[in-house]
Amino acid sequence: MRSDKIKIGDARAAHRSLLRAAGVQENDFAKPFIAICCSYTDIVPGHVHLNKVAELVKQFVREAGGVPFVFNTIAVDDGIAMGHVGMKYSLASRELIADCVETMVNAHCFDGMICIPNCDKIVPGMLMASVRCNIPTIFASGGPMEAGKRNGKAIDLIDVFVGAAAKQNQRISAEELLEIEQMGCPTCGSCSGMFTANSMNCLCEALGMALPTNGTLLATSAERRKLYKKAAERIVEMVYEYEKEGDDYRFLPRGIITQESVDNAMVLDMAMGGSTNTVLHTLAIAHEAGLNYDIDQINRLSKETPNVCKVSPSIHYHIEDVHNSGGIHTILGSVLRGKPGLLHLDSPTVTGKSLGQNIAEWDIRSRETVCAEALELAAVEPGNCRTTEPMSVPKRVATVDELSLNFDPNDCIREVENAYNQEGGLAILFGNLAPNGAVVKTAGVLPTMMRHTGPAVIFESENDAYDGIVAGRVKSGDVVIVRNEGPKGGPGMQEMLAPTTAIKGVKLDDSVALITDGRFSGGTAGACIGHVSPEAAAGGPIGLLKDGDVVEIDIPARKLSVQVSDEELARRKSEWQEPEPRFKTGWLARYAALATSADTGAVLKYR
Repeated sequence: MRSDKIKIGDARAAHRSLLRAAGVQENDFAKPFIAICCSYTDIVPGHVHLNKVAELVKQFVREAGGVPFVFNTIAVDDGIAMGHVGMKYSLASRELIADCVETMVNAHCFDGMICIPNCDKIVPGMLMASVRCNIPTIFASGGPMEAGKRNGKAIDLIDVFVGAAAKQNQRISAEELLEIEQMGCPTCGSCSGMFTANSMNCLCEALGMALPTNGTLLATSAERRKLYKKAAERIVEMVYEYEKEGDDYRFLPRGIITQESVDNAMVLDMAMGGSTNTVLHTLAIAHEAGLNYDIDQINRLSKETPNVCKVSPSIHYHIEDVHNSGGIHTILGSVLRGKPGLLHLDSPTVTGKSLGQNIAEWDIRSRETVCAEALELAAVEPGNCRTTEPMSVPKRVATVDELSLNFDPNDCIREVENAYNQEGGLAILFGNLAPNGAVVKTAGVLPTMMRHTGPAVIFESENDAYDGIVAGRVKSGDVVIVRNEGPKGGPGMQEMLAPTTAIKGVKLDDSVALITDGRFSGGTAGACIGHVSPEAAAGGPIGLLKDGDVVEIDIPARKLSVQVSDEELARRKSEWQEPEPRFKTGWLARYAALATSADTGAVLKYR
């Protein structure tokens, strides 16, 4: 075993002595050493319960015959960090997480690892580390938050952001805002829509690095205990399988995360309309895995993949509804039935089976009576339970009153012939404003805004944009430009949830677009285009725009351009000067100096 390096032979007597001081017993030295990588912290709702999860997983690993060791990573809460300097640390924390996990695993020679993440940067940071270390690894997330309930409707964090902008615009009262604030985030777990945290946890299932239900089974569900137990049992099995098969073992991270499995993950992303941040993170994971995976491939998959599932912020459904409708493998099953050949079904997964085998086992649409029985059961046994039994009819799904609002399994996850859109929920746009690409969540764009032309209203930061929008500087028909917020310029690509929800809060979301070299929260909906590359701080065209320049957006044609001649852009570029770094000391100064463009995943370049 890999851990023999720290526990076998006379030269390791001191190592064994230290391990005994850490609680290792005499009969433990022959067992596999399993790292339990946890992102517990008291300030992030997606992570506040993960200390208890880690202890549970630790117990299950020991019962399965392994020796568990828990260590923690940092975790930034994007919602709490948003709107101030804290957001600049968010994306940058992904690199710190990857480095810390790599350090702990390689310094202590662990045989296998269970990763317990939950939020935006933590999942990709741990995935990046897993392919660096390349030991048997399983992801078992902390699970999504329940949706809040107000006036018979489901609400979430996005409603709170929108409410704040509406209150500043005198559209709702202070009492109404307080009520929304108190109800929007009712439990622990990653925020309840298809935001970045849940998008990444769901993608882990399609990528092959997590067990089925990892992304959709609620944090508050007792059923997660079974998921954690299975992950613990499976990781010990994987270590012994690896010992037996050696380098031919297919189920190491670098054997699972391949060109084909990344395709599978992006197909799921398109099918469920995931966060635009998944593009950024998937490119970074592929880079760490040594894959030549480019942004054009994502666009090709987008054109082929139907959007069969919609979740908040694009519609009223939430992650609990996706789970009650069959979960991730039912989404993949829908794609498989309607678009045979699009998924790589022979891709290996941590279950020890192929993706195709997992779909066959976990797609509840193969049991045609399940949906009808679930609806019938809800009508006779109302309740407010958010837990379901995997691979069986939910015992309770929702109250009868909530049912019509919040749970129609045939609508939450549709078949391809009835898809929300016959193309994917994300798209990559190109043009003279984004020569290297830009990303938009098409699943959240109103049909009337799929094409839009208007004058640019330019802001040099996310905070200035929010203030300008709520103060009335932006008018119907405008195109808001927020620049110098890219990986290098921000630094760290601040999320633009405040200005995008402000646009919605002042009732301009049906007539105003927003374009940025920064990024968006997974909670963003609307004609919001991010990751514009090259970024302004690198001399990209977005940095050359002037107020009033006419910007053209054509999402169906995948185009993003400005009505300025090449000659004029060249003239402006000749006069452009690189802006002074916003940070000259500390981690952010180092990050800004090393960060690459968003179209390459904003990874750090060391040479």
